[in-house]
Amino acid sequence: MQGKGNMVQMLAARKASGNPLRVGLIGAGKLGAMFASQLGRIPGVQLMGVADLSVDRARAAMRRAGWAEERYTAKDFAEAMRTGKTFLTEDAKKLISADGMDVIVEATGVQAAGISHAMDAIENRRHIVMLTAEADILLGPLLARKAADAGVVYGMAYGDQPALICELVEWAQISGFDVVCAGKGSKYLPESPAVNPDNVWQYHGFSAERIARHEDNPRLYTTFADGTKCCIESALVANATGLIPQPEGLTFPPSSIDNLATVLRPRSEGGVLSHKGTVECAADTERDGTPIPNNIRLGVYVVVEAANDLIKRSFVEYGIKTDPSGRYAAMYRPYHLVGLELSVSVMRAGLLGQATGSSIYFTADVVATAKRNLSAGEMLDGDGNFMVYGTLRPAEQSVRDGELPVGLACDMRLKRPVSKGEVIRWADVEYDASDSLIRLRREMEAKFFG
Repeated sequence: MQGKGNMVQMLAARKASGNPLRVGLIGAGKLGAMFASQLGRIPGVQLMGVADLSVDRARAAMRRAGWAEERYTAKDFAEAMRTGKTFLTEDAKKLISADGMDVIVEATGVQAAGISHAMDAIENRRHIVMLTAEADILLGPLLARKAADAGVVYGMAYGDQPALICELVEWAQISGFDVVCAGKGSKYLPESPAVNPDNVWQYHGFSAERIARHEDNPRLYTTFADGTKCCIESALVANATGLIPQPEGLTFPPSSIDNLATVLRPRSEGGVLSHKGTVECAADTERDGTPIPNNIRLGVYVVVEAANDLIKRSFVEYGIKTDPSGRYAAMYRPYHLVGLELSVSVMRAGLLGQATGSSIYFTADVVATAKRNLSAGEMLDGDGNFMVYGTLRPAEQSVRDGELPVGLACDMRLKRPVSKGEVIRWADVEYDASDSLIRLRREMEAKFFG
């Protein structure tokens, strides 16, 4: 990009030439509104349209984002394009195929919809920023290959923790460090895997007033509580960087920021890791529920290793947090702003043709695990509900052992009993092999593992 300046200058040039970067948003939920609130303040970029199953919900999102009503319309797409307004529609396909569209942001949070929209965007040669992690973990490596073959970018959303972790891993690697571990913070207690929509608000400690507002999705918050979301996001990091999950998955070791480098080192040296070059989530409480001061609950980190004494001395001289040996050190970012930072991914894709993290490998998978004793004949109800939670696995292991991806563990009938804490396998369920998602998943497994 030599001679074109940085992205701010590139956007200024596009504004001056009357050729703004054109963006489409699919999904008018909380994160979509956060994204729109910032995008509307950036010169040189145009939010061409917002697609949602409810135009009224899209309109409400634009109001929450601070957009004046004269800046958007649901009446006529052609007129909206001529006047530079944002078009609100229920037709995602129409938005994706709109003339001049550069980047599609997929923020529905619905796995099947996210995959469908990504496939349509690839067919129409649009860059995709995928905010629906559930779609990415099921088929991300396949979608990334299809996008690359089509000459477009398929990547994660900056501001969400996986992309920020990938940024730290990239920093470490291009600085010459070996990555020991990378990840994020989380709440985790012994009862976490059993949390369900009936008790999730108590688990999170939400007030009665907040619960009464009905603004929060109990299934989504259940995936945060029972560890599924941490497993999904850790898998995305592994699939973007080539890091390999531990055989047992995530163990959620308690740790403060000051102790990250001490806890997240190999077991042979006093830490908790089965091997170097892996992912892990650090719990913000002790197992008895005692809060850990200065924890990484809302942040991300990477632990790196010093190759020699010069580097160890530099760690000390520049105040980086290390383990007692001085060999391992942690770099971290304490916060993430989700949709408020999402435009970074949009600009990198649309202006530079780069992804802020993309599932180019298939090293990690998230498989369905029983929350309680399950009986033959029961119909699985999907993640964020009462029957299953996600467990992180090395992808080679999950595919070899026939373990069922958590994203497919819905509306499948069990053929045999499955005990609490046991991983569910393809052989344990009845399924339709001709289902489009199952066919794509099998295609991905074959591409990577034969």
